[in-house]
Amino acid sequence: MKYIIVTGGVMSGLGKGITAASIGRNLKNIGYKVTAIKIDPYINIDAGTMSPYQHGEVFVLKDGGEVDLDLGNYERFLDTELTRDHNLTTGKIYQSVISKERRGDYLGKTVQIIPHITNEIKDRIRKVAAKSGADICLIEVGGTVGDIESMPFLEAVRQMHREERSEDLIFVHVTLVPIDTQGEQKTKPTQHSVKELRELGLTPNVIVARCREPLSKSTISKVSLFCDVPEEAVISAHDARDIYELPLLMDKEGLTQYLIKRLCLKSASYDPSWTEMVERMNNLKGQVKICIVGKYTHLEDSYLSISASIKHASIECGCDYVTDWLNAETLEQDPECLRKLDDYDGILVPGGFGERGTEGKMMAIRYAREHNIPFLGLCLGMQLSVVEFARNVLGLKGANSTEFNEDTPYPVIDILPEQEGVEDMGATMRLGDYEAQLKPGSLAEKIYGSRSIVERHRHRYEVNPNFVDKLQEKGLVFSGVNRNRMEICELPGHPFFFASQFHPEFKSRPGRPSPPFKAFMCAMLERQKERC
Repeated sequence: MKYIIVTGGVMSGLGKGITAASIGRNLKNIGYKVTAIKIDPYINIDAGTMSPYQHGEVFVLKDGGEVDLDLGNYERFLDTELTRDHNLTTGKIYQSVISKERRGDYLGKTVQIIPHITNEIKDRIRKVAAKSGADICLIEVGGTVGDIESMPFLEAVRQMHREERSEDLIFVHVTLVPIDTQGEQKTKPTQHSVKELRELGLTPNVIVARCREPLSKSTISKVSLFCDVPEEAVISAHDARDIYELPLLMDKEGLTQYLIKRLCLKSASYDPSWTEMVERMNNLKGQVKICIVGKYTHLEDSYLSISASIKHASIECGCDYVTDWLNAETLEQDPECLRKLDDYDGILVPGGFGERGTEGKMMAIRYAREHNIPFLGLCLGMQLSVVEFARNVLGLKGANSTEFNEDTPYPVIDILPEQEGVEDMGATMRLGDYEAQLKPGSLAEKIYGSRSIVERHRHRYEVNPNFVDKLQEKGLVFSGVNRNRMEICELPGHPFFFASQFHPEFKSRPGRPSPPFKAFMCAMLERQKERC
């Protein structure tokens, strides 16, 4: 097994995850099977209970793991499926070690950071890497060098460096090269970052320098001299137009060839599909306008996978797009804003939790339904579609979800039976992959080209089975079901009205877009054509 360990210095948010994903993509392009592990040094067991304000979106894996959004980037760049074990947190590590101590696994020894915590970290990394069947394992250490929370993980990878063969483990350090007011690239932050790394017993083999403009030759020479790495191992990671261009940029900078040499790899073949995808992305024609009506519209990372899925569909359809983010509460405060929705080719209502903004979301859903605007609803977006239909088509005044009103006279959305009495918030929802059977002749079957699908879920509430017949009698069709659980609803006769209980955005890939997003894009293009 080959290990590539990615660390970061100076400040967070430099793009360690995208760097790691780009490295992985380039190695996959030359024929290697690559897996990825994300280390998050927070004490939370997982990302499931975190607010989007804290950590962006919660990405859901096939086995129901609720993880950091970087794992979504790994899945998209590597076109793979990961598991909850690919995300290590301080909480997971300490929970495991404490459980072992309680069982007596340590035979009465004093349990310490070294060796017990570090051994647990190393064991988990090696087991995940081996189980994946990969040739190369990428490990991103979250946070920055010097963070107290990261120390046990950095010590563990230091020990791994000593235990593995020199050609089997390499350190890639991502750092910042800012530009001063005189336009000069400054290397001091990088020098100090590497100095901190060395104080921990770690020496970077590659330095990926984030910068606004390409590194000058003199800057590369200076970083090489002061940080003791070859000039060919100082990689300029300057700003790109799009993150999907970064693998190509890093390849052009010579990073892939250096890794091949340093890790004693062979390049037997080359897969051009990523390059071809980027070329298509840079040659899009036309433009559709999408309005996303949500609650965290000022935090784009809250809907990162949705944004990525729209991009994938856009590339596939050969058409560019512009996305406007509309806070649902704005519609509640000023209903006149509804008329502005006519300017869009499509309306999307994403998932979420809590009552805030739900009335505004339903106003947008109703407008899309009544004005024949292509509509895509996801998770809560589907539930609110059902509530809106129940209120305004069935005439069930006061219909609601029991999540928002336990005393509603018409609980068209109700808690899942298995969720009743559940008190713990973490990892207790209906999570991960579930199958759905699609109705023959439905829009859903047309979109997927199949009678059976598997998609990822994250919810506690569902369409109340007691209201399904009444809703369908009035024209709402539940075209995807899992036993008596409604997974998809659609409106025949509408140009495009599709809502799912699941989250199709979690399985979308560059070059292989999510079917509902691709169909949504096609419907928007059709609306635009008709309006011209």
